[in-house]
Amino acid sequence: MKKIFIIAGEPSGDLHGANLVKALFSQNADLTIKGWGGELMQEQGVEVLMHYKKLAFMGFAEVIANLRTILKNFEICKSQIKDFKPDAVVFIDYPGFNLRMAKFVKKLGIKTFYYISPQIWAWKQNRVYTIKKYVDEVYSIMPFEKDFYKKFDVDINFVGHPLIDAINNLSHSDELPEITSDKPILAILPGSRKQEISKMLPVMLKSAKKFDSHQIVIAGAPSIEKEFYLKYLNNFIDYPLIFGKTYSILYKAHTAMVTSGTATLETALFNIPQVVCYKGGAISIAIARMLIKVKYISLVNLIMDKEVVKELIQDEMNEKMLTSEIQKIISGEGRTQMLNQYKVLIEKLGGGGASEITASLMLKTLATS
Repeated sequence: MKKIFIIAGEPSGDLHGANLVKALFSQNADLTIKGWGGELMQEQGVEVLMHYKKLAFMGFAEVIANLRTILKNFEICKSQIKDFKPDAVVFIDYPGFNLRMAKFVKKLGIKTFYYISPQIWAWKQNRVYTIKKYVDEVYSIMPFEKDFYKKFDVDINFVGHPLIDAINNLSHSDELPEITSDKPILAILPGSRKQEISKMLPVMLKSAKKFDSHQIVIAGAPSIEKEFYLKYLNNFIDYPLIFGKTYSILYKAHTAMVTSGTATLETALFNIPQVVCYKGGAISIAIARMLIKVKYISLVNLIMDKEVVKELIQDEMNEKMLTSEIQKIISGEGRTQMLNQYKVLIEKLGGGGASEITASLMLKTLATS
């Protein structure tokens, strides 16, 4: 029996880890899988030893403030891997933690697989040398990453984007009893971390109030308690706050305000016109602007290498500008153009089956090791 340890430090990693595990078990039931993740991975048969809720630190300042906890978590993970003695460790994104762990794991003689490559093309490109030295196989979900790695003489596997399967496989059977209006839905996706929500949600709510023609629905992150949201909703009690059903909300949505991150791509794959928003801590943003090497922050624009969706960052992320940009995509030419560009985006991302392809490649390597 082969043993696999998986490390996913965020909600998106839990989703993709769960789909990967499902594919692994479907191709080889004789596996034992432990790791770090969440409920989705647990539902697929992973013994989750640490929940990602305890790992969600974002931004430079926030990481420094929680450095002691992060270092403690690293030691806990090392100990768990040594005790489990897996045949392979699968790292899912979460590079600040996972790349350090890859170095440790490789020295133990354990196979190292990186699924969903870190966005090293955006910043910290020198991390490619760490990957080259300590990661046996990389499974990329972005079409442009293969050429990036090639410049450093690293051959990787482009497997397609797992979100295509995650969305196509939905039954869309979830009822949303909180939504009682027949108006088209303007969805608010304020992020999955408290730091994001506190900065994004107040601006999004003030802007959304201008759109009486739409039902405003807020997607709550399951990892955040309801009470945290309520302090921002005193004047917006008619807006449903729905937890853990973001995909069901997007399936029914007409237009969306979205905090930058994986949700921007998810919204595009649901074919929902959107405005991408981001407002971070002043110190973190100042450092990021010095280091980040890409033109865009949203995955949609990065993949397309042009502005398909409007990005409102820092000072531009204000009530007036957000209202103006949403108005442009509620109807008319702006909406049509965005929807047409989404079709090209899906073609660039390749076909479905990313999880199955990745599982097959991993098991093939394990079978020969």
